[in-house]
Amino acid sequence: MHTIKGPGVFLAQFAGDDAPYNTLEGMAKWAAAKGFKGVQIPTWDNRLIDMKQAAESQTYCDDLRGLLADHGIEICDLASHIVGQLIAVHPAHDTVMDAFAPAAVHGNPAARRVWATEHLGFAARASQRLGLDRHTTFSGSLLWPYFYPFPQWPEGLIDEGFSELANRWRPILNDFDAHGIDLAYEIHPTEDLHDGHSWEYFLDKVDQHPRANIMYDPSHFVLQQLDYLAFIDHYHDRIKTFHVKDAEFRPDGKSGVYGGFQPWAKRAGRFRSPGDGQVDFGGIFTKLSTYGFDGWAVLEWECFLKNSEDGAAEGAQFIADNIITVSERAFDDFAKSGADRAANRAMLGLPAD
Repeated sequence: MHTIKGPGVFLAQFAGDDAPYNTLEGMAKWAAAKGFKGVQIPTWDNRLIDMKQAAESQTYCDDLRGLLADHGIEICDLASHIVGQLIAVHPAHDTVMDAFAPAAVHGNPAARRVWATEHLGFAARASQRLGLDRHTTFSGSLLWPYFYPFPQWPEGLIDEGFSELANRWRPILNDFDAHGIDLAYEIHPTEDLHDGHSWEYFLDKVDQHPRANIMYDPSHFVLQQLDYLAFIDHYHDRIKTFHVKDAEFRPDGKSGVYGGFQPWAKRAGRFRSPGDGQVDFGGIFTKLSTYGFDGWAVLEWECFLKNSEDGAAEGAQFIADNIITVSERAFDDFAKSGADRAANRAMLGLPAD
């Protein structure tokens, strides 16, 4: 077993154009003051990291790690959610997804995908140079407009979609493998990989690729009404990264899982600051620790209600309070009688050898 690392914080929701949120050094000072020990860096935010330079320059990466270390901060991993999203985009979402890419590729889905693939290549090389062994991303989606089977799916549609998704990701997975990095997909609504069945469908299509792994965030399972503790039992060997994000699900006579196109404050399923929602984090930390999860517990703050600064400070303490320092010996070791095969056989009424 391993003691989970933490607390860490995903910087994406806190980065901004004003100090201290507009530089990595400023965010390192801020994170340390809140009680965090690690940061998950969004690869698309040029204010925090230059991915091309990180991929090509060991000096740049050493300086970046040194800057963070000066403030007592480590890198949990790099995260490329909105870049991975662009590997697979249904045409219905093209206009919206252009916002995730540089202006030079807007209106050109093929060029946008080339850009995203190149960026992920930078992420693999940068992760290796930074001494990391895992990376978090999204899978993208070709099938999400068809997630509900009416009108009835044409025969072969779902299989074709997952085959194409696998074809797009397989060379990227191979690239990450060449650099010794696990790729952890966040299992998330609006992604083709949004639950256990869709994950298994994809994993089969990429031939159980050893670098295809999972980013575990229980909040998305609460909103789907999926058993997030049993999910760990099924897929613990593939869980490589972990977001600590809380949620609540309070259906009424007008709204349930789908939300009725309501804003977050009016939906049945809503994200909350850790400890304010319904997620059993004690159960999660226990299961992950028992199964030997060796990564970071990273706060992703997306509460619809609470102030973000309070959410960050409370989140750091919440994670610290939930981390279980695992024991190096069994609690009943004091009662051990030692190994004696002859005695064991005698206790079972068996003759000596």
